[in-house]
Amino acid sequence: MQERVYPVYAGPFDPCPPILCKTYVVPPHLFLGFQPPNLPQFSLPEALKQGTLWPALSSSYCPQERGGN
Repeated sequence: MQERVYPVYAGPFDPCPPILCKTYVVPPHLFLGFQPPNLPQFSLPEALKQGTLWPALSSSYCPQERGGN
């Protein structure tokens, strides 16, 4: 699981409605201590779309739309 969630402190006198939990994405390369030999590879067109040659290092990160400025 690449997405992590953490609770945010909401003070009693905060002027805005609190966001009670926030999320962040951990990149997949942090879970590999080293690059194992013979990893499967994407085809070249697919690798250009994914941004990496190896599926093990591909991330499903998609930025979320946020309101405001």
